[in-house]
Amino acid sequence: FFFRFAAVYVSQKISKSRWRPVSHSSLQQADIFATGSWDNEDNKISFWSIGSHGSSGVEDGFEGDPQLLCEHKHDGDVLDLQFLDQDRIVTASSTGAVTIFRHHQNSQTISVSQQWARAHRYPSDNAPCTGVVCSSPEIVTVGEDGRIIVFRADQEGVIRVIDNADSSTIHAVTYLRTTEILTVNSIGQLKLWDLRQQSNSPSQILSLSGDRVPLHCVDRHPNQQHIVATGGQDGMLCVWDVRQGSTPFSLMEAHSAEMWEVHFHPTNPDHLFTCSEDGSLLHWETSSQSDIPSFLQGGRNSSMTSRSAMAPAGGNQSLINAWLSGDSSKGRLETTHMLPSQTLSVNSLDVLGQCLVCGTDGEAIFVNRQVPV
Repeated sequence: FFFRFAAVYVSQKISKSRWRPVSHSSLQQADIFATGSWDNEDNKISFWSIGSHGSSGVEDGFEGDPQLLCEHKHDGDVLDLQFLDQDRIVTASSTGAVTIFRHHQNSQTISVSQQWARAHRYPSDNAPCTGVVCSSPEIVTVGEDGRIIVFRADQEGVIRVIDNADSSTIHAVTYLRTTEILTVNSIGQLKLWDLRQQSNSPSQILSLSGDRVPLHCVDRHPNQQHIVATGGQDGMLCVWDVRQGSTPFSLMEAHSAEMWEVHFHPTNPDHLFTCSEDGSLLHWETSSQSDIPSFLQGGRNSSMTSRSAMAPAGGNQSLINAWLSGDSSKGRLETTHMLPSQTLSVNSLDVLGQCLVCGTDGEAIFVNRQVPV
């Protein structure tokens, strides 16, 4: 059983796909998303709509294929892409650059509003910027050079650089709390950084025991900030409790190749999604919530939700142990393949409300507006 996706073929390998955040004052569904490409002669960032922007055909409840709104050339591969706010996105480039693009919705054009050209670099060459996370106006980036850099969208200079944050490549970064970030690296470590401290050392280091398997992606539970999910080169899904111990709380076999992204559903985090080099997109569900009606029946209490938004502390206490006791052998964790068999890598996914988008090396973008949560 597979879910119904609308597919659009774009003659670009898609490296990143992200929903534009929706404002809490509206009850709107996600309808605009951005994509970035990689490994093409000319890379681009693009904005797409799945709303009824002049398109017809709402009879079956699906408003048609994604429509391209506008696009802009991007120097280098887009290695990460995050919305700063409703109109601006930040890209991490293989050239080491960090760029803020503005989407002008009236004219459907894109312009560069700010750029830090060689933010990440080696002494004699550029170093790829591998990850970015935003909490407007703050932007934090990481790179192959092992640096962590803090910018502000309203300032030209760099706010802070942690030069030797890592001796290996930092692959991804996310916020743990408003002033704390998490990074994952190519030797299987998860590091916590308190940006209030002047120290250039992490406040905590957690690591995979045994083989130093590179970690590629990280996401934090939106309500229980101590619960973190990571994925890496071996395709395993790791769930960590950063309050306890220095190793993962649980390890689950997920994919047969590298896991590229992992995302908790931002408002219903007993659902989680992963994608992989093996061409699969998995939906994970902890069944401890089966007696609670799906948020689809309610869904009106979500505030501004996006990958980088800070969730309120506390949250639903009944969710605390759902992931930490995640054990598929006890029937507490169900996994579903969401795409029909893919041959090429699914590089990126994002989920917001009922909508999911993913981008692939098969030069296709898949959108589903009926995510099963």
